[in-house]
Amino acid sequence: MIPASIPDAATVARLTARMLLDIRAVHVNAAEPFTFASGRRAPTYIDCRKLISYPRVRSAVMDFMAATVAREAGFEAFDSIAGGETAGIPFAALVAERLALPMTYVRKKPKGYGRNARIEGDLPEGARALLVEDLATDGGSKLSFVEALREAGAVCGHTAVIFSYGIFPETEERLAAAGVRLHALATWWDVLAEARRGGDFDAATLDTVEAFLHAPRDWTPAG
Repeated sequence: MIPASIPDAATVARLTARMLLDIRAVHVNAAEPFTFASGRRAPTYIDCRKLISYPRVRSAVMDFMAATVAREAGFEAFDSIAGGETAGIPFAALVAERLALPMTYVRKKPKGYGRNARIEGDLPEGARALLVEDLATDGGSKLSFVEALREAGAVCGHTAVIFSYGIFPETEERLAAAGVRLHALATWWDVLAEARRGGDFDAATLDTVEAFLHAPRDWTPAG
């Protein structure tokens, strides 16, 4: 169930950032940049999937997500929790357990046999579904999952993630244009601030990260 007491949003962001740093889910490599699904290259990468292997961290972050969604969307705002294939599935299950709600998951594309379904599980017509994912970059995958939920007859106006990059203004604009509100526990700005406080990386590395965050489209690998 939803925790009776939960920190304010700023504290949630700081603690989420700290836990991501503690489990080494934060990666920085300017020499060999990471490539996103969109094709964009960056010196940074967050691996939220690592959370599933750390029970105490996992539990705290899922408590934060359940409470954040309840606080920002309402305690009786949803009838079902949907996880996006594949990273969102375990987190959707954990949030559904806390909110005492049914769960489904959404495939990236029809499975190609049997019912050829994109939605797995029981999703009644008109159910108010919360889409849960691990992170958000440009919001593209969220819109695809939301479309699948709506095509299946659900009402989906909210998506919750552990981490949002927070550096692409069009992310929330795209989602809002489609009638979807994004709920995120932390962004790269929170991770950067916490990493500077904790000394998790050297100053030069963090300066590289900050340069990328201020101008992600203009960033190019050094040398």
